[in-house]
Amino acid sequence: MDIATLRDARPADLYEAATAYDKLAENFGRHAGTWKDGVDTRVKNSQWTGSAADQAETSLSQTTAKLSAAQIELGMIGPVLRDGAEAFLLAQSKLLDALEEAKAGGYTVTDDGGVSWPPVSAGERHDPDFENPSVKGHQISDRINNALSEAAHADEVIAQRLRHYTDNAKNGTGLDLGTATTELTSKMMNIFGGEEDLLAKGMPAANASPTEVNSWWNGLTADEQQRLVKDHPDLIGNRDGIPAEARNTANRAVLPGLIKDLENKPNRTEDEQTKLDGFKKIQGRLAEEDGKGNPPVFLMAIGTEGQGRAAISFGNPDTADDVVAYVPGLGTKVGDVGGKDGNRAKDLWTEAQKADPSRSTASITWLGYDAPQLKGAEQETLAVAGTQRAEQGGAGYQQFLQGLRSTHEGTPAHVTALGHSYGSLTVGQAAQRPGGIPADDIILVGSPGTGAQKADQLGVGSQHVWVGSAEHDPVTHLPSHSETNGMLGGAGIGLVTGGIPGAVVGGFIGDQVGKSGDPHELWFGQDPASSEFGGRRFDVADGEWQHSHSDYWNQDSGGSGGNSLRNLGSIVSGHGDRVNLQEPR
Repeated sequence: MDIATLRDARPADLYEAATAYDKLAENFGRHAGTWKDGVDTRVKNSQWTGSAADQAETSLSQTTAKLSAAQIELGMIGPVLRDGAEAFLLAQSKLLDALEEAKAGGYTVTDDGGVSWPPVSAGERHDPDFENPSVKGHQISDRINNALSEAAHADEVIAQRLRHYTDNAKNGTGLDLGTATTELTSKMMNIFGGEEDLLAKGMPAANASPTEVNSWWNGLTADEQQRLVKDHPDLIGNRDGIPAEARNTANRAVLPGLIKDLENKPNRTEDEQTKLDGFKKIQGRLAEEDGKGNPPVFLMAIGTEGQGRAAISFGNPDTADDVVAYVPGLGTKVGDVGGKDGNRAKDLWTEAQKADPSRSTASITWLGYDAPQLKGAEQETLAVAGTQRAEQGGAGYQQFLQGLRSTHEGTPAHVTALGHSYGSLTVGQAAQRPGGIPADDIILVGSPGTGAQKADQLGVGSQHVWVGSAEHDPVTHLPSHSETNGMLGGAGIGLVTGGIPGAVVGGFIGDQVGKSGDPHELWFGQDPASSEFGGRRFDVADGEWQHSHSDYWNQDSGGSGGNSLRNLGSIVSGHGDRVNLQEPR
């Protein structure tokens, strides 16, 4: 396969050939039916008896079976041609996109796929902002070669499948009803000959960016998109860069199967039971919300990976003016997406709409990582104190937001990244990854730190980093590593020298020594509510220590007093000027 062949090909003509074969199979089926009713069945019902009659009936039945087998064989050719047309069109679209980008960038592409670019001047080489064209040139070359490889592979596969039916016609196998029926059944189950779905195979690689995925998706026809959603919902629903409508349809198709698989699993573990209960809760929440209709609810992600994955959006993130993606933290289970964390997302949607009814909102709860759990297992206990899960979750969250940016229609949305508790660390880790996150504002509530020392490190500017930190929220006062070590060391020495009273005194002294470096240092870095961090602390109620960590969504919503939820709604709707501020620590 070369550039000229794929570029100038007319794969759409294969659709016409497929339609012609479908029509041929349909007409042949009518012919076979006429034969069966007019000859075979009539002879069987003619009351003709004897050995000659028996031989005639056998011969006529064999002819009927052959005609039926031929109809089945003819009916399987159209789908093969259609598969080929879709695969070739997709590969051609990828090639044309790469060639167009090369042309726009001043690159030259030879017939054999080589890519060249104008020489780089000395001044350009010494410019720190200069982007070396060789990098993009190699990327374009790779895209061209991948498109050619996909087309060549599709050509080989389609030719092999068509050859199979030609051979069947030549050797008579295609006239055997048993063989034809078995092939048809196997093909419908997608196991005949190890057949691969060429359209699904043409999907971008697992490490492709959401922008690449979105470009690929937009290159498909509406029929191709619908086919992938219908036939491969497991490949579509969780793919960042695919529009919310398609993801929602795919994930809703997948969810009952996940539930059934877990229900049928013998000797379910505690974690499996938790996922099963969680998926059922999400399923129930979707059914409940669908009856209300406002806002529409989208199942943006669902899966069994780790402790379970899920994301629900109240409102369409592809069309909303304002989009907020909330990351819950410590102790969150997958069922909470359909429960308390789903409630928080919906309450925030309501508050944002109240803040500015002229703008549309999409409020998302995103659980794309394993939130640490407070339970006896040593691994879980250690996860609470470490950053590994936040780092892993941060990578997924960054990609999720990139996907939302790539699928949004019209004017770019105002995007807010929101993290609560350990989820704020996850958001902070995402924001500090290479490239940052495509957000306009970041909100940190009940935060034990983000891993950053300054708000400016989060990439949106300190004036767009908002912090809600209740004075009595114990998580926002977690001691730093040095402070903890001082407390433990002092308590240990005091215990040896003076018993329990000595331990208390020693712990206090060690605490003060540990604080001497930076009194606002928390377990995961600088206290986001501190003046040293440099963010904008908004007003929340002090709360009671046993409730304040979970109270940020209750304030001003019929729960405890305070301005937290109202402030959150103002930020999400793009009205930071309306936020009630609070003095930093």
